Amino acid sequence: MFKGHAKIMSLVEVVGEVTGRKKLHKMVYIAKKLRVDFDEHFSFHMYGPYSEELTVRVDELCNLGLLDEQKETKGAIDTYRYTVNEAGREFLRYQNVELGHGTYLIKRMNEENSRFLELVSTVLYFDQLSFEEMKNKVFTLKSKQRYTDEEIDKAIEFIAELRELTN
Repeated sequence: MFKGHAKIMSLVEVVGEVTGRKKLHKMVYIAKKLRVDFDEHFSFHMYGPYSEELTVRVDELCNLGLLDEQKETKGAIDTYRYTVNEAGREFLRYQNVELGHGTYLIKRMNEENSRFLELVSTVLYFDQLSFEEMKNKVFTLKSKQRYTDEEIDKAIEFIAELRELTN
């Protein structure tokens, strides 16, 4: 029953801390697209791929006292930091969760900011399209982010780097 919850906790535990709900969503989506075993279903949303299931699971983990969520307010923006607490680590000891090659992907993704991961996840969301169609989707759907051709190229290089980590 809690296998999906444990996978999310393992992701957070691997990096020690995830800063931002959006970043957490993008990390899980990208890992899932690169064949790490996550269960959440995603649809396209204002900030790229989004999972209501992931939101619910994180809320449940916080409410159960297994995951700590610290809210920081900077001006008009609230940022959330997630860490696995002692009760969460104890819970994970009884779960058989193995992220395998996902551990490397997760650590590498956590080094990037949420804006860049939003771009990477959007590129992956439209990976069935031609390169030009994907770029047009990014420029249209993400016009407020003002991504550049260079940033899209960097996102594609990053995806290739992550794929290398899975081999």
